[in-house]
Amino acid sequence: MEKNEKTFEENLEELEGIVKKLESGEVPLDTAIDEFNQAMKLAKLCDEKLKGAADLLSKIVQEDGTLENFEVDEEK
Repeated sequence: MEKNEKTFEENLEELEGIVKKLESGEVPLDTAIDEFNQAMKLAKLCDEKLKGAADLLSKIVQEDGTLENFEVDEEK
């Protein structure tokens, strides 16, 4: 991670703050539009981070060190 790149938690916290401001209804329209655009960028960053984590967590390391998709057999 680059030095100036925020963590997932920091991005999520900022996103939550923007949502609260917008929900209050006390934000001027121009500011609300800017805040909305920033919120969409943050939501995309958070989504990408979560998808990346899910991809990593769905892999299992084989004995030879290679990664393979992890699947659970759900026999009933």
